[in-house]
Amino acid sequence: MHIFAIANQKGGVGKTTTTVNLAAALAAAGQRTLLVDLDPQGNATMGSGIDKRALTNTVYQVLLGLATLAQARAVSPSGGFDLLPANRDLAGAEVEMVDLERREMRLKEALANHVADYDFVLIDCPPSLSLLTLNGLCAAHGVVIPMQCEYYALEGLSDLVNTIKKVHANLNRELKIIGLLRVMFDPRATLGHQVSAELEQHFGDKVFKTVVPRNVRLAEAPSYGVPGVLFDKASKGAQAYYAFANEMIERLKTI
Repeated sequence: MHIFAIANQKGGVGKTTTTVNLAAALAAAGQRTLLVDLDPQGNATMGSGIDKRALTNTVYQVLLGLATLAQARAVSPSGGFDLLPANRDLAGAEVEMVDLERREMRLKEALANHVADYDFVLIDCPPSLSLLTLNGLCAAHGVVIPMQCEYYALEGLSDLVNTIKKVHANLNRELKIIGLLRVMFDPRATLGHQVSAELEQHFGDKVFKTVVPRNVRLAEAPSYGVPGVLFDKASKGAQAYYAFANEMIERLKTI
């Protein structure tokens, strides 16, 4: 079982879009996939076709030990993967987890009983370096960082890399950066090409070859509760995420 956190503390960089579409593309490729929604906004849950308001058990109950992962998971009706969903309850988890033993390991321990169930577990982390994100990083074997190719993105990246190094040193020796994925790419913008070149220069083969373009169909898909790769398979965005899923599967052979 390969566990990946999709993380970037900057908001609006396509973390949830990447997690949902990668999960659906991996499931379409025959991989047994679980998506863990660790964001209290529950966008990955809604984007997977599940109504977050109608849930009894979510990742919140799992983290607090009130339900098992098996009791809380659901199947995405549109995506064909399993989902550990989230809703607003999760916002209170941070405060309630402060007094718990091994509070940053709660997700890791919940996943440990399901090693044989999945080929991939993808964790959609919230846009902050919080206790929830820390649970995602402690549970993961690697981090996939979606990035927009703009100036501010580079600034935030160094903070994230430092956090990953600290987690690796103190809490999770397995954690490493699997790769950086360039998303929402606009080929007409000169700055985008400059930042992209800088990333390749600095991170080398850690930068995925796949580049996900800005795409209207990907943006429309969540409102229908369908992953973009299934909403319009022929769109450039969908094709990019299918290519990314294949690249992920290939990259694992060399890790």
